[in-house]
Amino acid sequence: MDDTMKVEKADIEDIDSLVELRLDYLIEDNGTIDKNDAEIIREALPDYYRTHLNKDLFAYVIWEEKTIVSCAFLLVIEKPMSPAFINGKTGTILNVFTRESYRRKGYARKIMDVLLGEAKDMGLVTIDLKSTDEGYSLYRSVGFRDDHSKYHMMKWKNQ
Repeated sequence: MDDTMKVEKADIEDIDSLVELRLDYLIEDNGTIDKNDAEIIREALPDYYRTHLNKDLFAYVIWEEKTIVSCAFLLVIEKPMSPAFINGKTGTILNVFTRESYRRKGYARKIMDVLLGEAKDMGLVTIDLKSTDEGYSLYRSVGFRDDHSKYHMMKWKNQ
């Protein structure tokens, strides 16, 4: 891993870059995005970032020149306490993404190491993420395990 990689937290000045990075991630993850959906996201996402960035959403990034080449988002959620998350503080990792020409060089690992260290400092008890096959070994190597539970993962979608 390159020791010159510097992980930073994005801030308000980085919103335009974060919007484009999110869209690039979504296009790669989904294969394509409907033009109307992309426009809705492009228009609404800056307000979301202004409201949440560095409050309950933390965007960890690595820059090369003037371009973010790798990122990961940590969404911090406070829930009513339970034995599974005794202080109620949990997290969800989203949008782990490295631009294609920078992949397999340690960028995502460096970001995950910093992100998880800060998550510990924040007192997060658990962190969830959904992994693609490509990211699975990375997440295992930094301490994530498959979540086997008596509960079924389910989703409701407003159509």
